[in-house]
Amino acid sequence: MSIASAPLPSSDRADVSAQLREALLAADFTADGLLELLGAPAYTALARSETVPALRATRGEGPLETLVRLFLLQRSVSHARVAAVLPVGPLLESGWLSAADGEGALKATVDVRPYGGPSGEDWFIVSDLGCAVGGAGGIGSHDEGVVLGVGGASTTLAGLTVRAPVDSALDLGTGSGIQALHAAQHATRVTATDLNPRALHITRLTLALSGAPEADLREGSLFEPVGEETYDLIVSNPPFVISPGARLTYRDGGMGGDDLCRSLVQQAGERLNEGGYAHFLANWQHVEGEEWTERLRSWVPRGCDAWIVQREVQDVTQYAELWLRDAGDHRSDPEEYAARYDAWLDEFEARKTRAIGFGWITLRKSGAAEPSVTVEEWPHPVEQPLGETVRGFFARQDFLRTHDDAALLAGHFKLADEVVQEQVGLPGAEDPEHVVLRQHRGMRRATKVDTVGAGFAGVCDGTLSAGRILDAIAQLVGEDPVLLRDRTPSQIRLLVEQGFLEPVGA
Repeated sequence: MSIASAPLPSSDRADVSAQLREALLAADFTADGLLELLGAPAYTALARSETVPALRATRGEGPLETLVRLFLLQRSVSHARVAAVLPVGPLLESGWLSAADGEGALKATVDVRPYGGPSGEDWFIVSDLGCAVGGAGGIGSHDEGVVLGVGGASTTLAGLTVRAPVDSALDLGTGSGIQALHAAQHATRVTATDLNPRALHITRLTLALSGAPEADLREGSLFEPVGEETYDLIVSNPPFVISPGARLTYRDGGMGGDDLCRSLVQQAGERLNEGGYAHFLANWQHVEGEEWTERLRSWVPRGCDAWIVQREVQDVTQYAELWLRDAGDHRSDPEEYAARYDAWLDEFEARKTRAIGFGWITLRKSGAAEPSVTVEEWPHPVEQPLGETVRGFFARQDFLRTHDDAALLAGHFKLADEVVQEQVGLPGAEDPEHVVLRQHRGMRRATKVDTVGAGFAGVCDGTLSAGRILDAIAQLVGEDPVLLRDRTPSQIRLLVEQGFLEPVGA
């Protein structure tokens, strides 16, 4: 029997889910409890699908060791050990547990993994056995229809999302339900969709086991299940992999090239309420003879501001190898592996694709006559969660759009928290070659400024207008204040856009 056709626990037994949750928490089967039991090396090894360190750390007979072996490591455990921790009868009846090979042993029917919520909540993510973590290491998930658990992409998207209270949220392509679970904390109504009915079943289990409200679950592709309904928040970690065909539902989009991601972004505009946000992870093609930034600009729907960040670029060979390994194809027959590899390269050659970009796409329905669209490359480390950083970025775009240079000089600004100045130059030199302002929060940007820009930023505490500060600097350095006022607004505008300066009272 394939993983994707294996029976799942009943999703109609809320009482059993509540009993299981209570038992898991009583045994400290939580993210913090696991870290304490396993230690950091074994805990992080699990994220790489390596189980040997965790097996060694759970050789004891305690309740937590029993649960880790049962639900995380998918090992058979004696009936007596399980019964000492869990309500075996109801769990067998509802399908969370089943009889294992060997007299009196039990096994889990799904993976249950603790997950710490943003405010310290103890959540549990349900997924198919052996599919808790995806990634280049490969989980052998070449079984059509399997439902993966939480990986790096899922947590990245959750961290990017603006978490303002909203009336309605849509999790498109919900998978195991992690985005719906997050949205349930700040949205009155949550709708979750997926093409795979098994994913919807598992999402219901995830929400119930985490003690979250039920979501409106709908089967179908892209926006088809929601018709013309609109939302205050849309999130999607779609099947964005650009591949020859749609072999694996959980990752392959089934459209040519990057058409699925393009369609998703373009159609989101008419599904967003005014002021609403849409957050996507996506892949896009770098096509010969075309600027990738312009390709992405063409995706942005009318009436929406956009912030698109390319985090990584891979050449076509690296990309093909990554996803062949993800499905475990590198462990198959060498000739079959070579044929699959060749098919990927044929696809890229036909589309004149020389590389694949990966990153984040955020839309905000502003209705502005002149929308703000920023497309940039930022492969450097950032500090998650970034939801407040994203919200602040669009707020600053609103400010800049409504303030010309004269209004900018009349405005008051404050240096953002945890910005430091670095001076770069030869040892002993009287003046630095250049000055760098660096953020230690959010995007962790660094930008070069001249001495006037550095001095201006250092003085900004919200009390004086930008124009008065520049007049004082002009007097200090012996420069014409009119010329300084003429040439500095562009630098102020950049520092505001990138978050080094914050408008006061905006």
